[in-house]
Amino acid sequence: MRYFIKLAYNGTAYHGWQVQNNATTVQEVIEDGMRRIFEKRIPLVGAGRTDAGVHAREFYAHFDYDFAMKERELQKKTYKLNSFLPKDISISSIFRVQDDMHTRFDAISRTYEYIICTRKDPFINDFAWFVVPDLDVDLMNEGSKMLMEYDDFTSFAKLHSQSKTNHCNVMEAKWEVRNHMLVFNIKADRFLRNMVRAIVGTLVELGQAKIDLDELRRIIEAKDRSEAGYSVPAQGLYLKKIEYPDEITGDRK
Repeated sequence: MRYFIKLAYNGTAYHGWQVQNNATTVQEVIEDGMRRIFEKRIPLVGAGRTDAGVHAREFYAHFDYDFAMKERELQKKTYKLNSFLPKDISISSIFRVQDDMHTRFDAISRTYEYIICTRKDPFINDFAWFVVPDLDVDLMNEGSKMLMEYDDFTSFAKLHSQSKTNHCNVMEAKWEVRNHMLVFNIKADRFLRNMVRAIVGTLVELGQAKIDLDELRRIIEAKDRSEAGYSVPAQGLYLKKIEYPDEITGDRK
């Protein structure tokens, strides 16, 4: 019987989601907590990967269990699991789904946000990237719109990754000004490794007048990672939302 876990985490202390040798990951820590409450090893399958230092405001993982658990028992498991986990990982709920539902392959879309802080702020240093102001946000938004004209994002993909295709359907991409912060939101059906951080780095170069819109178009069409901007720091990146068909998450969105 299959169950989904809805969770969130501060990725600062972790080497991403997925279990790795010689590095602490979010998956490893949660699986250790699961072992304590279920008294057996319960492997988790995540909705995707996040890189070291990247945060998730919303993330899903699934697991299989031999017995049907009622709502009250699932609430108790959620409470108990949270009590075993460190303060930088939070479980919102555990709920039953159909046995063929998959957190990764059944996701309709994912939304990331990247936060830039334009003035020194001691309360957000670990959760944003500090950039001196004078960025042309209107021009950066023009560049963001351009992304939705394309479906091949090889120029923003991590080299030598295991992705079979670099095609993505970008549905939304825009910058917002929030006081002394700039927030980039991007929504797509899938993302390539390092894609958002490379896009942000390139759009910042656009906002700093290091490149223009024609150069941005040339970069996208080059399908060459070496042509695009640098990969911005991980601490400003958040997996914000994962959308599934209604029958999977119901009113839990």
